[in-house]
Amino acid sequence: MNKLLKLYHTLKYLKPIQFSNRISRRLTKVTFIKPEVTLNEVSTTGWQAFSVLNSCYQDNGQFEFLNVVDTVSDWNDTAKAKLWLYNLHYFDDLNQSGWQDRTEIHHSLVNTWIKQNPKMIGNGWEPYTISLRSVNWIKWFLSGNEPKEEWLASLSLQVQALEQQLEYHLLGNHLFANAKALLFAGCYFKGELADEWLKRGLGILNEEIPEQILADGGNFELTPMYHNTILADMLDLYQLSLVYSYKIPKATSQDWRELIGKMLSWAEHMQHPDGDVSFFNDSATGIAPKLADLQRYAEVLNVTIPANSKNQVTALKESGYVVIKDQVNKLIIDVAKVGPDYIPGHAHADTLSFELSIDGHRVFVNSGTSVYGLGEERLRQRKTETHNTVVVDGMDSSEVWSGFRVARRAYPSKPIITESEYTITVECSHDGYMRLPGKVTHLRKWQLAQDELLVCDQVSGVFNHAEANYHLHPNIQVESSNHDGQVILQLPSGAQYNVRAEGADIKVLDTTWHPEFGLSIANKKLVLNFKQNEVNFVLKRA
Repeated sequence: MNKLLKLYHTLKYLKPIQFSNRISRRLTKVTFIKPEVTLNEVSTTGWQAFSVLNSCYQDNGQFEFLNVVDTVSDWNDTAKAKLWLYNLHYFDDLNQSGWQDRTEIHHSLVNTWIKQNPKMIGNGWEPYTISLRSVNWIKWFLSGNEPKEEWLASLSLQVQALEQQLEYHLLGNHLFANAKALLFAGCYFKGELADEWLKRGLGILNEEIPEQILADGGNFELTPMYHNTILADMLDLYQLSLVYSYKIPKATSQDWRELIGKMLSWAEHMQHPDGDVSFFNDSATGIAPKLADLQRYAEVLNVTIPANSKNQVTALKESGYVVIKDQVNKLIIDVAKVGPDYIPGHAHADTLSFELSIDGHRVFVNSGTSVYGLGEERLRQRKTETHNTVVVDGMDSSEVWSGFRVARRAYPSKPIITESEYTITVECSHDGYMRLPGKVTHLRKWQLAQDELLVCDQVSGVFNHAEANYHLHPNIQVESSNHDGQVILQLPSGAQYNVRAEGADIKVLDTTWHPEFGLSIANKKLVLNFKQNEVNFVLKRA
């Protein structure tokens, strides 16, 4: 019965097209016509190759994905992790740093892919892999790599397969990638088939971009990692509109340019002073481009880079984050929904969590993401206990389950932000624990001064046990003081901070942090076991 309830509370949010598309995909078979091999002329502005990621090639025919190095012997080797194989099929290395030095390797890869991946067999013919690979091939061709006719024929067949498998059952970043690929192919190729791809791709993007990119510039899936990926996509699309200016309306191109500016600003707010993303929802480093590289790409395209905000407080209202930055601290607060109701696949149960950097060093971190799939570790990393927030009666604030599912989910209140001369206060609550028998609500207040952070948690209703978790970056040294119950934190800068709790015991426990896929690093967390309904966590410079 519990599984049925979870399934009901998961499915009730989906759009009708997500159901109908799932059915139609099972009932229809992909068909092919003669491949398109004639190409359009480019405008006077040629494609400017720009690498936003380091090469994944490791010499001797080996590639590194997800911190795993392996060879390309079988494109669909069942002994390899499926996500590793997906990355292989994307062909990202064609456009990664130093690609000009790997021309022979890339020629061989394209040839072997075509030989070893017959039509509609294997991972490479799934729509998402087609989407990323086809864009990478076209960008590589436009960068000066003259395509062979058999390459163009294969690419045309791949795009034909993509158009018949658009991922309306998933929507979100998958449909966005599908549409981007259709638009690239529709501009690159010439003919009636290409015109259909162009029309369909542009039509989908005209609908999806206003929905997926919020008014504050954030991507609606609310994960900083995917935001940077979509930002790179938008930069590619904008450049495509310059290269094929007679194919993409000028007004559309200008809209994309303005939107990129907002997205760059959002990414700047949501990154840490170390220049990498914060870990809310499915986020990790090493997957998406860093903001600094995206800014350089924007400069190449003459897109104006927004000036860094001088405000101490930035409320990203539509996406649901509050960022406080002073000369010492950067505090990023999650007062957001888990994501779009109909596509929360990359959501974690992290409502009212936060991350904090001090003196440019990460101090409090959410636990990150190192695996996808259906395993226990994937589920654990999505749970509330792996984030800097409160667990009530061992339950998650939102019912994350399976690899990418969410049933009943927490909805936050509108945050209240108060600024005074020396402190900034943010207050917010959520209703995720109202599903418990005791009808529990969690109210949290952050109060930040230059040398002190107060986090006040109020848990109302009937409950047996509550605990607040505070996960520390591995570089933070932790010392426990037995005589007064305080904990001393030492930062890499040498600064020391005292931690004390009011209304709770503090325990220092071993746990793990996952800043990259395939990576697990030992770290510490502070656990505050509630003795009363209100608990104060006080962090103060010694």
